[in-house]
Amino acid sequence: MLDDQSLRDSLPPVSLPDLTDLVRRDVSPQSTTSLQNRRVPLASPSNQLALLNSLDLSNAPQQGNFADRLAVQGYSSLKPAQLEIFQINLGKLCNMTCRHCHVDAGPDRREMMDRETIDACLAALDQTSAHTVDVTGGAPELNPHFRYLVDQCVARGKQVIDRCNLTVLLLPPLQDLPQWLAERGVEVVCSLPHYRKLNTDSQRGEGAFEQSIEALRRLNAVGYGQGDPQRRLTLMSNPVGAFLATNPTKTEQEWKNGLWKNYEIQFDRLISLNNMPISRFLEWLEQSGNLHRYLEVLVNAFNPATVSGLMCRNTLSISWDGRLFDCDFNQMLDLEIQPPPDRSFNIHNFDPQWLTQRQIRVDRHCFGCTAGAGSSCGGAITVE
Repeated sequence: MLDDQSLRDSLPPVSLPDLTDLVRRDVSPQSTTSLQNRRVPLASPSNQLALLNSLDLSNAPQQGNFADRLAVQGYSSLKPAQLEIFQINLGKLCNMTCRHCHVDAGPDRREMMDRETIDACLAALDQTSAHTVDVTGGAPELNPHFRYLVDQCVARGKQVIDRCNLTVLLLPPLQDLPQWLAERGVEVVCSLPHYRKLNTDSQRGEGAFEQSIEALRRLNAVGYGQGDPQRRLTLMSNPVGAFLATNPTKTEQEWKNGLWKNYEIQFDRLISLNNMPISRFLEWLEQSGNLHRYLEVLVNAFNPATVSGLMCRNTLSISWDGRLFDCDFNQMLDLEIQPPPDRSFNIHNFDPQWLTQRQIRVDRHCFGCTAGAGSSCGGAITVE
């Protein structure tokens, strides 16, 4: 463990109000505004679930019921495997508002994990054998306790993943982060819809691609993306449209060639995720007339080989306020882990034994993780 002085030294010299003011003034790309900011019905997770379940999928297998689809494969319920990954959402504040965001993050979202809850996460982590801490947001780097959390996890010998939108690294108080992360061996998983400008900017806002390239150059400059396992640079792409993610084993070399030829950018691996039909992507699907067709695509592309590798089975997702979820997507839909009878259950009264006995909650959105090669925070689940 780090001593108190080291912990204080690891904190960034900026307070939460300073960061939120910076994001408000910043010129980071914006392709839309948050659902919450616009006060639209889909800002409510219950409304999102109601919309998904209102779709007529009577011609699809098991009429689009995910639990029934699992039952056909011999799963009476979905149970957890050994816990390997703590995924901690540090808040919904982000310098960007991307069109596909399943978190509905943005500059106007001020939900933020406090130090007390972070310490509760660390205390819970100590009670498990989890080997990886996956730090996400929003832009997790905007949480003023981000560096404290990372240092504490590194001191515990955990692998740390920073899920980074790239453009956040250009903000003045955070421009030292590439070197800081490299010194701690943090894997940086960067969202980049495509290695071409048009596809990226259409999803993330004008200027997103150019800023992302600059951030990648800064990561390369400190040793990321060049084969060093302690400075691993992973790019994560989402489809720009209502179709399944391509298998990165077929496209990784194309990306590497394109980024090196045009920008002399290097990275270690490419992962791809299916866009989950929730939050702002759900809104886009509905407004563009693609919602019913996309759900049919997901349901019809169900791949039973993905079930054993679903992230909800080896991951615990912790929200900014300390609530517990089976996965990041359930978190955004407010589908909390069902507590034991007659008691509350969150990160402050963590019970690792009870976690192993729970039943994972599922709904229609889960077809997003089981379609095609599958989709998880680690990318495709199966090899096509």
